[in-house]
Amino acid sequence: MSDTLNHSLVLASRPDGSPTPANFRMEETPIPLPREGEVLLRVRYLSLDPYMRGRMSAARSYAAPVEVGAVMEGGTVAEVVVSRNPDYREGDMVLSHSGWQEYALSDGADLRKLDPDEAPVTTSLGVLGMPGFTAYSGLLTIGQPKPGETVVVAAASGAVGSVVGQIARIKGARAVGIAGGADKCAFVREELGFDAAIDHRAPDFAERLAEACPNGVDVYFENVGGKVWDGVFPLLNTFARIPVCGLIAQYNAVGVPEGPDRLPGLMRQVLSKSLLIRGFIQREFVDQRPAFYLDMAGWIREGRIRYREDIVEGGLAAVPEAFIGLLEGRNFGKLVVKIS
Repeated sequence: MSDTLNHSLVLASRPDGSPTPANFRMEETPIPLPREGEVLLRVRYLSLDPYMRGRMSAARSYAAPVEVGAVMEGGTVAEVVVSRNPDYREGDMVLSHSGWQEYALSDGADLRKLDPDEAPVTTSLGVLGMPGFTAYSGLLTIGQPKPGETVVVAAASGAVGSVVGQIARIKGARAVGIAGGADKCAFVREELGFDAAIDHRAPDFAERLAEACPNGVDVYFENVGGKVWDGVFPLLNTFARIPVCGLIAQYNAVGVPEGPDRLPGLMRQVLSKSLLIRGFIQREFVDQRPAFYLDMAGWIREGRIRYREDIVEGGLAAVPEAFIGLLEGRNFGKLVVKIS
């Protein structure tokens, strides 16, 4: 190992609204040395995900925020370059949570070994990782789609939404995806096999969505919020289930939206239609992970689940703009940055 410095991206300041490159700062520190029982990891790939925006805020949430001056957190694929842990050898590829940096230490407890011969290692950050498991656990545990029902999913070309719709189809339901732009909608229909895909940027979005759901909506997998929710809400059937996974349209909001208070109308419909709305974090369903790995690997092998990765070159320097682009919907597929 010839390198002597570790480069990392730390949170320089908390954003007011949309993040900017100025909210991050590159730092150099000596590469740490592993102690007995530890391994030194070199990060190869970094996953970028919408939840990271929440970690930049000091607002109370389901997880502690990243402190100003601390390394931004994130899932990674890394290579063991020095090992003082008998369970790992130099050259092992592992799934880790090393964050936005080139090198990290681990005691091995938080690592999962990867076999590059079984699947591309980047899939452990997407379809065979946290996003895929989020789709699997949220849809099957909360959504519980039944044959013949209509499942609608927002951000349908993304890492979570693309899997939600394909699992819905496997379970015998109709899958209607919502995505931004003609290319993404074509991908959702033609490559992923959804029954319909609606462009949320279309001026007549709500009308097109209603046409695609003539029997209403039985399951709505929420990733976005905002006007997408406004279009879906009137179509919800009695006993509809709404797993709330994300609200990316609202993450950069700096205040309460203008307009009338719509909460009374929402609660009236929750009551009159017996709606189930449940937010969730994938780690709540950790006991389902063995079944997920088995099912998902089989579905991919059989060609029933397809996926797309958006891999950005350029190392750590490319991360801030890639992350900002993710929040703006510029990525196409699971966003991963090649670090080294």
